[in-house]
Amino acid sequence: MYLRKVEGPRSVTMPDGTIMTRADLPGEKTRRWVASRKAAVVRAVTCGLITRNEAMERYGLSDEEFAEWETAVTQYGEAALKATALQRYRQP
Repeated sequence: MYLRKVEGPRSVTMPDGTIMTRADLPGEKTRRWVASRKAAVVRAVTCGLITRNEAMERYGLSDEEFAEWETAVTQYGEAALKATALQRYRQP
């Protein structure tokens, strides 16, 4: 078995003790962003598995969009990433 050469770590240990690898990230061609996929990308960037720029390039995200995801997770938790709960967490 051959491992493809990648920049950065192949896996990181999350604060809760679980291990996250690059295989746990959504596919590069993801177009339907559910809350769990958004949260996985934010966790990967926060823990250093991938860089912010790599995430934005890989998934075609704008800086503003990714910043909104990060803000939602830090202020309200992963539940704030759900599209149906958007108005509950929106700033006035």
